[in-house]
Amino acid sequence: MDIGFIGLGNMGAPMATNLLRAGHRVTAYNRSRAKAEPVADQGARVVDTVAEACRGDAVLTMLANDDAVEQVTFGGHGVLASLPPGATHISCSTISVDLAQRLTAAHADAGQHYVAAPVFGRPEAAAAAQLFVVAAGAPAVLEPLTALFDAIGQRTFVVSEQPHAANLVKLSGNFLLATVIESLGEAIALVDKAGVDRLAYVDILTATLFDAPAYHTYGGLIARQQFQPAGFAATLGLKDVRLALEAAEELRVPLPLGSLLRDRFLTLLANGGGQLDWSALATLAARDAGLAAHHPA
Repeated sequence: MDIGFIGLGNMGAPMATNLLRAGHRVTAYNRSRAKAEPVADQGARVVDTVAEACRGDAVLTMLANDDAVEQVTFGGHGVLASLPPGATHISCSTISVDLAQRLTAAHADAGQHYVAAPVFGRPEAAAAAQLFVVAAGAPAVLEPLTALFDAIGQRTFVVSEQPHAANLVKLSGNFLLATVIESLGEAIALVDKAGVDRLAYVDILTATLFDAPAYHTYGGLIARQQFQPAGFAATLGLKDVRLALEAAEELRVPLPLGSLLRDRFLTLLANGGGQLDWSALATLAARDAGLAAHHPA
């Protein structure tokens, strides 16, 4: 397929590379052209405008937040104005339910298709084409995209014909990951202060009760105090918890832990940890336990 790809950050660049390796023709755009050079080396055609990336069968956006997606989509010569009738905008970004609903309506009005396909997985999973894709959209629109999802991920879950449902699932998953990070931070601080080796403790957890990717990944990062470079920045963690709370408020679903996590992320950011990996949230528990040496700020 002829694919446009917009957003070549930690996740987007390896995703675009895997599309190229699968034989798709990729036209890439990134606000900072320097970040597009690695995919150019893999065979992508790098362009200078959003509009130039929107002339194929589909355009995939992988951007940081609602503001970035809105600017690229609704801005002058953006995706909405440039995508041909019948072509598809595939949003892999973690965005609000509200924005997903607005994108669905706007593309329908323009005679275009819109699909939400956020992904679970960190940059290393993106590089290995081992992401999990959570897709939602009309079946007739999703079916031709199967090969694209197979190129970037190990499994695709189709959750609804309504695109915004995929974004809600993604936000709920990130909310759960944040609870894992917070609880791991508290538990590790507890045993650390008693003199138990952090890495040995995580090995016990993951070899017995918690043999799951989240505990392996985040337990290891917390035990090693490995918060740079950020695979997923704390600023984005705060954003996702906030969006989960917004969706929950709209649906009248209390998320007491979500409110706690929002405040914990705000504390981390207030102490200079915004660009650290979001697993640095665990350092707050260490600091509160009097283990100040582990605090990143």
